[in-house]
Amino acid sequence: MMKDAKRRVLVINDTEAILDLFRFLLEEEGFEVFLSSYPMQKTQEIENIRPDLIILDFIYGNQKSGWQMLQMLKMYRPTSHIPIIICTTAIDEVQEQEGYLSAQGVNVVYKPFDIDSLLLTVTHAFKTSSSALHNRDM
Repeated sequence: MMKDAKRRVLVINDTEAILDLFRFLLEEEGFEVFLSSYPMQKTQEIENIRPDLIILDFIYGNQKSGWQMLQMLKMYRPTSHIPIIICTTAIDEVQEQEGYLSAQGVNVVYKPFDIDSLLLTVTHAFKTSSSALHNRDM
């Protein structure tokens, strides 16, 4: 369990079983977890939650709504600093965007995922984010 204040993680995925799994795994690690079963259309909804990390699916049904949401979050100044992990089965689609994702500091976890690997990616995203914020403030 983390010693500092609970960090907030927003998980956006269209599969209830995946949302339940993330809630269980992340709450066990001491995170405050927020779930959404649809891609949020307004950045204001995300601003209100004030997540420290977003775990986002890439495809909803057969729409690339997660991709549109990722771009929206990265272009909008109040949310552009939030680290994002894409968790998806859309391997080909994500690999096509690898350069952009890397440039944006977006981590990717492919389903089915190893739980330890997922948790390491979450930890890495927080470490990378806090060092980037620290360097920006200097």
